[in-house]
Amino acid sequence: MRVEMIPYTMTPDFHTALRRWFRSHGRDLPWRAAPTPYAVLVSEFMLQQTTVAAVIPYFERWMRRFPDIAALAAAPESDVLKLWEGLGYYSRARNLHRAAQSVLAQFDGTIPSDLPALRSLPGVGPYTAAAIAAFAFDQCVPVLDANINRVVARLFNYRENITTKAGRDFLEKAATSLLPKTSGRRHASALMDLGATLCRSGVPDCAACPVHHFCKAVDPDALPVKPAKKTITEINDWRAFSRTGDYIFLIESPGPTWRGLWILPPGEPSPEPLATLIYSITRYKVTLGISLTVPQPNWTAFSLTSLPPMPSPHRKVLRLILAKKPDDPAGEKAL
Repeated sequence: MRVEMIPYTMTPDFHTALRRWFRSHGRDLPWRAAPTPYAVLVSEFMLQQTTVAAVIPYFERWMRRFPDIAALAAAPESDVLKLWEGLGYYSRARNLHRAAQSVLAQFDGTIPSDLPALRSLPGVGPYTAAAIAAFAFDQCVPVLDANINRVVARLFNYRENITTKAGRDFLEKAATSLLPKTSGRRHASALMDLGATLCRSGVPDCAACPVHHFCKAVDPDALPVKPAKKTITEINDWRAFSRTGDYIFLIESPGPTWRGLWILPPGEPSPEPLATLIYSITRYKVTLGISLTVPQPNWTAFSLTSLPPMPSPHRKVLRLILAKKPDDPAGEKAL
């Protein structure tokens, strides 16, 4: 499909309207207060598949614990995963840790500004590289997250699937046509905030949109076009809880998803579980059931006051179990 460009004579007016709106309505985010390359790098890793509201407290704690790239690179992986605990998708934490080490080893501790060098860092794909270039280095490059994809698809009334190669190519060309000559950071931030606050998924607030006069969308509620959601598979996962005094027993996760984390050992189904927890991961809906059992020789004991990094579902179900014992302050304090 041919990219229908906004006429060049309208582009300065588009930028002016967007800039004025952003000046008054842009979001106040902690990584924007001082958009150093390191702060942007951390925020972009955290924001992958996670909401801004969820990321903010983690980002603030992270910057206190690892204030610069050298501090992060020198930290043990277990410390990194422990601080990430609860944010999910732990491969992001491992890749961020490896990226920091790569910056020290390959770039003398300075995060690079050019896209190919950024792409060479672990965990940095096309979007993250563009986001760092724009937000940290003020470069005028197309930044295409879910919010900006939605804004661009509606501006150009693109009614094809945006997840195909043709769709991705269209969005990149269309977003490139909207770029200003300067102030890439402000432009990308404004488009992103427009998508997050007004040009929302479902029912956009077109009347309040500062650039609605430039928008070609005929039915904005139906855009962007995406494939149907995958079928959700329901599974049961039984785990064992065993405790001796102030110690509980865990095993190191054998799988790639939770590598480096500790989990409850496999357990047997029970008609009267100690606790149950339902959670979603990718295309699965998991019912986590806990049965009481005796510890096995290959399980590792951990004090409730010094638990290792654990994935959120296992940590949350432990909290449920320990909350049933009101005379057990050690468990509640640990979790």
